[in-house]
Amino acid sequence: MTTATLPAATATTRPAAPWRALPILLLGAFLPILDAFIVNVALPTIGRTLNAGPAALELTVSGYGVAYACTLVAGGRLGDRFGRKRMLLIGMSAFTVASAACGLAPTAGALIAFRILQGLGAALLFPQVLASIQAGFEGADRQKALGLFGSMAGLAGAVGQILGGALLAWDVAGLSWRPLFLINVPVGIAAVVLGRRFVPETRAPRAARVDLWGALLLAATIALLLLPITLGRTEEWPLWTWLSLAAVVPAAVTFFWTQGRQERRGGNPLLPPSLLSLRLARRALLAILLFATLIGGFLFTVAVTLQMGHGFGPMAAGLAMGPCAITFLWISLRVGRWVSRYGVRVLITGALVFGLGIVAFAAVVQYADHLNVVVAAIPLVVVGVGWAMVLSPAIGFVLSGLPADRAGLAGGVLSTAMQMGLALGASLLGSVLFATSSLVALGCCLVLAVSTAIAYARLSPRPAGS
Repeated sequence: MTTATLPAATATTRPAAPWRALPILLLGAFLPILDAFIVNVALPTIGRTLNAGPAALELTVSGYGVAYACTLVAGGRLGDRFGRKRMLLIGMSAFTVASAACGLAPTAGALIAFRILQGLGAALLFPQVLASIQAGFEGADRQKALGLFGSMAGLAGAVGQILGGALLAWDVAGLSWRPLFLINVPVGIAAVVLGRRFVPETRAPRAARVDLWGALLLAATIALLLLPITLGRTEEWPLWTWLSLAAVVPAAVTFFWTQGRQERRGGNPLLPPSLLSLRLARRALLAILLFATLIGGFLFTVAVTLQMGHGFGPMAAGLAMGPCAITFLWISLRVGRWVSRYGVRVLITGALVFGLGIVAFAAVVQYADHLNVVVAAIPLVVVGVGWAMVLSPAIGFVLSGLPADRAGLAGGVLSTAMQMGLALGASLLGSVLFATSSLVALGCCLVLAVSTAIAYARLSPRPAGS
């Protein structure tokens, strides 16, 4: 959510006026994350209009996230090899076409399929943004541009819920939920036209080859886990769900074995075992995966709880996230200084503050006599504080503690873990929510928040210097 594959080498060209390209690049970071969350407030409406059950609704969210996560690193390497501007324009075009297809989808199955294609387009688009910023800016300008990138990428999650609620409430041209996807079409076309003019072409002099088999094995492993978790309850756990779950371990073992063999032969695997041999990278991977799972699951739970459990309309559910988004932005612009002074303690505190916000939200959901937008928004402000304290500095903190020659690869791997966690969170917590209750799902979120704090406590306590 906040970063992607970092280029390992300097760019072949540098724009004379890189600030002209920055708005298009930031849009390329904003749209993929926006569309990971904008659909949350529309799930009940989509369920009614397309006759979609809980499993289909979960796949509408997680199908996008899994496709995005599994191909994110490959997308970054394609940009390094064939040109970041080229891949950015291809990715934006694919994302725009898939968005139009989502907006016109006649059935729930078609919507899920088009969401997967949309995720693949996002995976081509998003990695080029940070790589182009790294290549196009220097010194203080680079730090300023990276700060804007982090704030924009993080803010997109909360804004997605607000914008989704507004578009549903306006019911543009009587199209119900469809404008949530169709709005990307004019924006994407404008971005492609402007990108051709203002974004410079850059590439890495020695680009790594794309690990196609690694990407396929990783996707298969995730799918074997995700599909039975998502569909098992509604299908009453048929034999194929258990066989799929049983196949997860051998699929994962095969993935890591092939990664190790490829690295020993001097190749460029998707997830090199030597990277995981670094204690900081290994522990950071766990911490970021836990927190991303928390974010994906919590936002899904909030949207469904407010609408299905308390009769909120889409606009009200979106507005409840408004103060959270404002708080997130305000904190994210300041948290870098806190991390420079206090180090990892900021991230630990942020995870616990997020947990406190979960407890407060669960309390108002359970005990408020008349739950309205204001009452629901108050605990979400607390969530916004914790969210920004963890998400904004997380990957930058980790990368600053790794050897320089591993930082680029680690950035891509940690970004993949973040996107994977968002998808898994929607599926895992969605299944818990529909099978039990909001309180149980929120209890699982609290466990994830505390686990995130513990995971960050195991990292080096030194400041990141950023």
